[in-house]
Order: sequence, then structure tokens, then C-alpha cells
Amino acid sequence: MQYLNKIAENAPGTIKFFKADLLDEGSYAEAMAGCQVVFHTASPFKIDVVDPQKELIDPAQLGTRNVLNEVNRTPAVKRVVLTSSCAAIYGDNADLKKTPNGIFTEDIWNTSSSLEHQPYSYSKTLAEKEAWKINEKQTRWDLVTINPTLVIGPGINPHATSESFKLIKQLGDGSMKSGAPRLGFGVVDVRDLAEAHFKAAFIPEAQGRYIISGHNTDFPSMAETLIDKFGNDYPIPRKVMPKWLVWLV
Repeated sequence: MQYLNKIAENAPGTIKFFKADLLDEGSYAEAMAGCQVVFHTASPFKIDVVDPQKELIDPAQLGTRNVLNEVNRTPAVKRVVLTSSCAAIYGDNADLKKTPNGIFTEDIWNTSSSLEHQPYSYSKTLAEKEAWKINEKQTRWDLVTINPTLVIGPGINPHATSESFKLIKQLGDGSMKSGAPRLGFGVVDVRDLAEAHFKAAFIPEAQGRYIISGHNTDFPSMAETLIDKFGNDYPIPRKVMPKWLVWLV
């Protein structure tokens, strides 16, 4: 928490810390009391899971339900900003068939993911649908959802860990010594995403879902940006993994 306190020293207002558990109903009551805006920023993002129901689905769906049920019990709250994901909009190419002119929009929902296939994407879809379901049953507070692509950028401390950091580390730890797979995806800088959350909270006209993405890239392109600065010290991949090898992997 020392890094958060250091940030707070140079910011207006005060920062307070509360103990809560996504799966413990009522545990957010103290933190939420008197607040007009609530940010429900994320549920667990894990690639390697043993029990997807316990590790991904329950924290995402039940956690969202618990947070928003507390919002319903907190009269001061006027708006909720939920961090969803583009994973709630599309899972794989099967969802592309529903898009207008091959372009994903905020009107599209992921229908291809399941508990067995892309459980993380499934968890984000269930969580956001749960949020809209709860929101539609009342009229006191608005719901705005932020649907980012892969989030990258600096952490609040030099030892930050997350799945996105792991992806970047794989570019320099030898995991891609056979070449970087040309897998395309959208990315957004975490600082731009933070600004999007702020605007979603405090611009009165903000409503509905918002896809947040900076640009499209792939692993070879990301590796290329790292070579000049880190290429002499780390095994940054300098070639593209052949498609046949990608399929084998």
C-alpha cells in the first residue's frame, strides 16, 4: 500500500483503505457509505486455472452481484463504472459473423465462450450481463461499462505482477526463442484506460458500453519495439514463428 500512499501524497483529497472480499456479501458497505460514484474495476484475470468456476466465474459473476447489491443498499450512489472487457464482446472468430461489416461494436455480445472454452472471456461476459440485469431493475443509479482490449503500461510499483506483465516478460525470458507468433490483438495503455474510467464517472452524458482500444498489434511488432533497448541483454525474438508451429503449439 506504500505505493498508493505515495501517489496520494501528490493528489487532492485523501485515500482510505478498507478490507473486503468479492465473495463476502456486505463486505463493501463501509467502503461504499456516502459515495456517489462506485468503480468496480476488475475480476481475476488468469490464463492457467485448475478450476475455472471457482477461480474465474464465481469472483466475476458473484463478485459483481455482491458489489451491485451493496450499491442498491447505498442511497448516495448515483453512478457505477464497471470494468468489463472486450472479451465480453467477442471470444473467437465465431462472433465475427454477427458483426456489421466485420467490425465489432458495443452492441455485440460474446456468444462463443463457455466454461470449457475460453473461461476467462465467459466470466467477463457473465459478469457484465449480471451488472446490466441488476441495473435495469432500478432507476436511482446509472451503469457505464468500460470494455478494454489488452491493457499494458507501467504498474504503480516496480514489482507489479499481472497476466499482462507476464505476456510482456515472455518476450524476453526465452519463451519465444522459436519465434513470436503473429497473433493479432488490440492493446490500450493503462493510463488512457484510467482516463476513460474517470470520464465515464463524471461526464453526465456517458452511458452504456464503451470499447477502449489504442491500436492493433501482434507479438512480433511488440518484440520489435523492445529490441533497440533490451535486445543485447534479453533473448527478444527476432523472427516470426511459422504458422504450422503455432498450430502445433
